[in-house]
Amino acid sequence: MAKLLLFGYGNPGRGDDALGPELIGRIAQMHLAGVECQSDMQLQVEHVTDLADCDQVLFIDADISCAEPFDLSGIKPEKDGSYTSHAMTPAALLHAFRQVYGKDAPPAFLLRIRGYDFALGDPLTDQASANLEAATKLVVELCTAASLQYWRRFADIRVTAG
Repeated sequence: MAKLLLFGYGNPGRGDDALGPELIGRIAQMHLAGVECQSDMQLQVEHVTDLADCDQVLFIDADISCAEPFDLSGIKPEKDGSYTSHAMTPAALLHAFRQVYGKDAPPAFLLRIRGYDFALGDPLTDQASANLEAATKLVVELCTAASLQYWRRFADIRVTAG
């Protein structure tokens, strides 16, 4: 069985920015076989160790500019501007993995869930909650069919720097 890592990130105290950690909390409660769930406020270089024993990775984040209810795409390693900063993009994390381990990171995807309000102290908006419902259904389906080919079909074979 493939080992899947679901990694949601975002600030739970900033309205819809909580979408990634919220989805991770929902999936973690399901105790799906072969699925590891993690969340943090942001991606950092230390997270390369979390990718080490995985067969596939799904990063999950809120996004104010993606299509509703969500956007799923494949991502590839890229040394971008976040490479040396405190918070990294998934693409930069994949690049750092290569630097640390001397091999390619596992295949990775980015699920961006449409958010609308990221103000400090605000709850999830109704629209973001509806998008979260749709994204949760997708992630359960992806975890159930852990095939890389299936994930790529769902992502429309789009690969971005993420």
